[in-house]
Amino acid sequence: MGRLIYRDRATFDIDDRLLAHLRIVIMNKLRRNEGFMLQLPVNEGVRQASLWIHASNALVLQFYGGREPAIDRELVDQMMHDASGADGLTLTGSGVASPQTTPVRPTPARPGR
Repeated sequence: MGRLIYRDRATFDIDDRLLAHLRIVIMNKLRRNEGFMLQLPVNEGVRQASLWIHASNALVLQFYGGREPAIDRELVDQMMHDASGADGLTLTGSGVASPQTTPVRPTPARPGR
């Protein structure tokens, strides 16, 4: 179990594997000077905390596991995509929240078809 420390004020326990993927997302977003919203579950009677991740905010990522987790490129891509969306990236106790899908509207039939 790893830990994310945000601005020396708040700490969040995150699975090392998920934290390793989040680290890659944070590095890439900040390298591009792109801030994003990160939602994390909180155990203190609060459903979730929303953090604005930006180069001006101090972050510390601590890993406590003995082995470096294997990186799943598809998971990193999904997390990067979600972080770039309007709702930001949402982590749950079991991983990454599935992005909400927008219902597809059927295309109206053209006359004569």
